Amino acid sequence: MTKDVSNIWLEFHKELKGFIVNKVCNQADSDDLLQEVFIKIIHHQDKVSQAKNMRNYLYGIVRNAISDHFRKKREAYEDLDGIPEPLSLEDEQSLNEAIAACCLKPFIDKLPEKYRDSLIMFEFQGMSLKDIAEKLNISLSGAKSRVQRGRIKLRELIIECCAYEADVYGNLRVREKESCS
Repeated sequence: MTKDVSNIWLEFHKELKGFIVNKVCNQADSDDLLQEVFIKIIHHQDKVSQAKNMRNYLYGIVRNAISDHFRKKREAYEDLDGIPEPLSLEDEQSLNEAIAACCLKPFIDKLPEKYRDSLIMFEFQGMSLKDIAEKLNISLSGAKSRVQRGRIKLRELIIECCAYEADVYGNLRVREKESCS
């Protein structure tokens, strides 16, 4: 490296690296891009040294390098065959229903009838709590309670059978040892 490039490195590399990391959000790609930028600076020292505003000129090189990076990435993804298109909302809903039917149905069937019926009406049939209360001839708060308790009991059944446990926040996480066989 010549003295000019060394000075540019000392003065701007941290600032440029921060800018690149902010745009790319990947440490390894950021390091590669910073290296590419300084290779361009080395190859075009004469143009760089003639820049009226060094910072603006360097940021122009960086922005172009970032654009090239994302363009190459997009082209690489477009070249891959067999990547399915994103699911439409209807397909996603259908997939969720299929998963619920095959995976949750056995657990839901084990729930006591009053919780099972309330949960099915609310979660799978899309009925409002008011409609559930009217259909079951119970109060609105009673319908809400049944749905909530049904969810709790369903969660307990899943945790009891599968290799999951609830953390202190109620989120499911994988257990160390499986209890189902």
